[in-house]
Amino acid sequence: MLRSRMIKVRPLLQETRALRRTVSSFNTAVETAEKLVTPVKTKFEDPFSIVSHEMSGLAKNIASLIGSGHPTLNRVSSYYFEAEGKNVRPLIVLLMSKALAKIPRDQRTRIPIDEYDTTDQPKFAGTVSETSIAGRSVDDSLSPLRILHGINPRVILDPLSKPMDKLPEFDAENGILPKQRRLAEIVEMIHTASLLHDDVIDLSDARRGRPSGNVAFTNKMAVLAGDFLLGRASVAIARLRNSEVIELLSTTIANLVEGEFMQLKNTVLLPNADMVGSKQLPTPTGKVPTTVHEYSVASHAITHEQNVAAAFEYYLHKTYLKTASLMSKSSRAAAVLSGAELEIVEQMYDFGRNLGLCFQIVDDMLDYTANNAELGKPAGADLKLGLATAPILFAWQEQPGLGELISRKFKNPGDVELARAAVRDCQGVEKTRLMAEKYCAGALANLRVLPESDARSALELLTNSVLTRTK
Repeated sequence: MLRSRMIKVRPLLQETRALRRTVSSFNTAVETAEKLVTPVKTKFEDPFSIVSHEMSGLAKNIASLIGSGHPTLNRVSSYYFEAEGKNVRPLIVLLMSKALAKIPRDQRTRIPIDEYDTTDQPKFAGTVSETSIAGRSVDDSLSPLRILHGINPRVILDPLSKPMDKLPEFDAENGILPKQRRLAEIVEMIHTASLLHDDVIDLSDARRGRPSGNVAFTNKMAVLAGDFLLGRASVAIARLRNSEVIELLSTTIANLVEGEFMQLKNTVLLPNADMVGSKQLPTPTGKVPTTVHEYSVASHAITHEQNVAAAFEYYLHKTYLKTASLMSKSSRAAAVLSGAELEIVEQMYDFGRNLGLCFQIVDDMLDYTANNAELGKPAGADLKLGLATAPILFAWQEQPGLGELISRKFKNPGDVELARAAVRDCQGVEKTRLMAEKYCAGALANLRVLPESDARSALELLTNSVLTRTK
């Protein structure tokens, strides 16, 4: 009897064990899936933490690069570095440099990795001559100091004309090369110069929660300080001694100016190349050939849908020039200096491009949703400046009549209020967010070519945080 019962129970036990195994396998699968879609908690709370040492010395290192013998020029050119800024651009360079260092050395052979460039250690002994500029320190001048000193060598007004404080030696554990650290400083100098110029152009009265440079000093001093920063940055760029990086960073300066000129014209709805706003430009003499920009199209000659598409193309290209160019080309420069192969270099450029576009599109969205205190600068300024950014372009898709307001840069009484109402009614802000999310996803995809590391996770966290930022 007992044996009979055991025979009946055994299949039940086997079935129960099988069910447990199935449940266990399912739970494991669920846990695995959750890990794939749930952000893994890292040992850092924010992207700054794993490069905090480098970021903490950023302003001090930049001060050693921009110092002048003129005290007022020192004050103006250092003004924006005193305030707490986002420092997104140098942060990207440093995190990317650290992430690139996780690629095995034997897979980074595109250029010789110059890790001794700021020390007295031998520079590629036997391969670099004393007369070569390759492998020399970023702190060493290319021209003789007697030339850079000027008239009186005893009065050195230019810190770049004398040996500067040495950067720390290469830290194998940290992985960031000295040239990459200098790259981060240069990028922030270029960006800050553009802020000084932008605030003059846009008649801004606040920046980073304090009076803007043009208000705190004067328009003239702010412009000259911006020019001075670009001059200092150009010298530091040359001392990186890498032709590809020099070309990349130099073109970002030109891109910033090109973007500003595109913003002056604002949209394809102003096809007259001889007019910028209400300003009639001088007639060209013909001695120097000039070409009409390809975006100059006659709005009456195409359909509304084509006009809107052209306006979005114009907007995105302007956004690339003004914001994404510096992020994309500095990201590529960091990859070049790491010695990474061309595929990685290309992906890092695309990452910076996607992140830069996402960053500016969110910025344009915040202009409609945030207040002055949150932004640290005047909110709602874009429409007042006559700028047609993504939210109003999405509204224009649905309301063709907005084209008249855009073409006259919202200068008539009530135009700004009508435009804001249209953005609200057509869900322009929501559609702008979806556009930003697309570029955010692209940037995250670009990062997947890098090995898994804390630095890559920090870049991913930083990329995602761009969508949720409030300033």
